[in-house]
Amino acid sequence: MPILIRGATVVTMDRQGDLPRADVLVDADRIVEIAPAITAEGADVVDATGCIVIPGLVNAHMHTWQTALRGVAANWTLLEYFRKMHAGLATAFGARDLFIATRVGTLNQLNCGTTTLADWCHNNPTPEHNDAAIEGLLSTGIRAAFFHGTPKPDPKPGQVPFWEVPHPRAEVERLLKAHQGHALLSIQAAVLGPHYSTLEVAMHDFRMARELGLIASLHQGGGAARTPDGWERLEAEGLLGPNINIVHGHALSDAQLKRFCDLGMSFSAAAESEMSQGHGHPLTGRLRQFGRAPSLGVDLESVLSGDMLTQARVALGIQRSLDNVAYREAHGTIPPTSTITTREALSWVTIEGARMLQQQDRIGSLAAGKQADLVVVRASDLNMQPVHDPVSSVVMQASLANVDSVMVAGQWKKRAGKLLAGDLSADLQALRASGEKITRAMGLAT
Repeated sequence: MPILIRGATVVTMDRQGDLPRADVLVDADRIVEIAPAITAEGADVVDATGCIVIPGLVNAHMHTWQTALRGVAANWTLLEYFRKMHAGLATAFGARDLFIATRVGTLNQLNCGTTTLADWCHNNPTPEHNDAAIEGLLSTGIRAAFFHGTPKPDPKPGQVPFWEVPHPRAEVERLLKAHQGHALLSIQAAVLGPHYSTLEVAMHDFRMARELGLIASLHQGGGAARTPDGWERLEAEGLLGPNINIVHGHALSDAQLKRFCDLGMSFSAAAESEMSQGHGHPLTGRLRQFGRAPSLGVDLESVLSGDMLTQARVALGIQRSLDNVAYREAHGTIPPTSTITTREALSWVTIEGARMLQQQDRIGSLAAGKQADLVVVRASDLNMQPVHDPVSSVVMQASLANVDSVMVAGQWKKRAGKLLAGDLSADLQALRASGEKITRAMGLAT
């Protein structure tokens, strides 16, 4: 049955712009029409008066496997995180720990308005771990990209360290074959990259991604690079292009960044995580000088909240602060206006996330023919009134409390403020038990 969302303020982030009062007609998994008034016989009519409809949010980078460790790393720097998480807590995870963490973490993303999640899974020592994590994603009905990574424990005596181990192509091919053609799931590669691997490994991994047609996403920055001239070597081999996604991106020179922008590479920032753990300032402003923009990700729920609207607001505030300080130092006064608008910030968690996943023809904005991924924000609430600018209200005022309804591919995942996932008590009990088991194994249990 078609669904007619009636009477909302619609922020399309597309050619239609913002419509003060409009209807959205959805049939099956697609948007059929957006117009001031739509007649649709037999449609299920949803009264959205007093609401703002926005595109579904895209979380472009999250290690969802850490959901059972919420708050555990809140006071750690990046170096503590490497030591205590990857070389410590991560080693205590079984396959079912990945399932429950991924399931509950993904449900929380839906609850917060995220309709597409890039799950960067790099604690997966066995095929069973991969299958469990993907099962967790699929069980929720979210749109997901599973970025297959590799664990990063300290090497045991006689063991090859992780930075010398090529990405396991056979396992990636197995996952591709198992999930080929799934409407809501894609398989991608979370590789080490030249900052965290030898040149031989980086060359292997980038070639593998290109040959398999995958997005290769990698962390950049945090400590000294294992292959200082790695980017130059990869570029000389012609292995850089639109399928390469750099997360964080610290320690890149402006010259490198410009070349990477010119090559069509994408960039994902995790502004709050980066500021908290000591990576450095997000790349937002540096990208803007080359006409580019980042997608955004939560990164670590072991450190901070999973709410993508918070990520947009934090990233906006950080970059405005940097720009304001720079202007004052140059001119001795406050700038005449803000350098970045709230609409640009909203694009980082919608359009740019879709671009990073190479799905901008399907998601990231609202338009006829696109997938029906959308969020209904209740703008009649106390913290939202009055609404003078719907985009600014969403970015600067809205929170999880205002996320009324969430739709993925034409299916409601949240309605009237309630997540449509049934009784979650057993899931939460399993999540708590998993977290207690893992922290106890590493001597961190309270």
